[in-house]
Amino acid sequence: MNLLARLTGGVPARSLWGLGLLFAFLLVAPALLGKYGLSVLILVLYFAYVGQAWNIMMGFAGQLSLGHALYAGLGGYIAAGLFFHYGIGPWAGVFVAVLAASAAGSVVGYLGFRFSLAGVYFALLTIAFSEFTRIAFDHWAWAGGSGGLFLKVDAGSDMLNLRGGPLLFYYVILALAVGAFILCRALLESRLGRYWLAIREDPEAAQAVGVPVLRCKMIAIVISAALTALAGVWNAFYYNNLFPETAFAMGRSIEFTLAPIIGGLGTLFGPIVGAVVLTGLGEIFTDLSEVFHVSGLKQIFYGLALLVIVMYRPAGVWPWIAERFGFGEKRQ
Repeated sequence: MNLLARLTGGVPARSLWGLGLLFAFLLVAPALLGKYGLSVLILVLYFAYVGQAWNIMMGFAGQLSLGHALYAGLGGYIAAGLFFHYGIGPWAGVFVAVLAASAAGSVVGYLGFRFSLAGVYFALLTIAFSEFTRIAFDHWAWAGGSGGLFLKVDAGSDMLNLRGGPLLFYYVILALAVGAFILCRALLESRLGRYWLAIREDPEAAQAVGVPVLRCKMIAIVISAALTALAGVWNAFYYNNLFPETAFAMGRSIEFTLAPIIGGLGTLFGPIVGAVVLTGLGEIFTDLSEVFHVSGLKQIFYGLALLVIVMYRPAGVWPWIAERFGFGEKRQ
């Protein structure tokens, strides 16, 4: 009860009812939507989840990472490789994947934070590590090299080995998204969360009043990397293939950042709202590209969306919605 009180404390009743209705809808959504609608909703939940993971780094702790594909790629490749070569199921392989991604995050974080890299300099470090890893996997035969790693497609439903159709993966990513939301809420309400917010606003002042800045930053990148690795495992078994040039691509890292930026950095609902906006409208522009035979409309939309947000709603879409309709949450 104490944990529940802490998680719901300060949340308006309207927001709690809205959350309950949203969760109820998501539980029954597969019965209401067709195959295409379900596939879009899966993408919404996926980007909401990875956006929440990245939001811990930038929105909570104020550390700009543009190389988060490193952790998703490592997680996916390790779990898929263990399954492909040794028959080790993803529920066991995910522990190795998360440990590897956490170790990589620790190395990146220590090199960056120990030598006081911040802002674009730390972002460049994260990009460099992601690119180095891409090149390494491009020449690693165990991971399939540049030719990619392919998992056998199974038409049946096997939860133990994460083999099955979209419905199975929908409920897995729903569980991950809900779990990430609850975890982030708990982190924000903890002492660690308050330390992160202090570091984000003014690291020198936080250090001066006794906040263990280096340790808090390291915890942020490890948690964020571990959560992103889980997304990588889910992605690998959902799509059944991995290629270094896409798994570790900077474009994938940028995709992780868009939902929280559009929705609202440092908020819990921002990544969810941003994922809905970007995925929904992105699918519309993809269809328009095919109808009018004009390539790149989706990418143009993403660029215009960022431009509009920066110009007119720099705090993101969700804080404006929350203030207008009285949902209570704002940027921490």
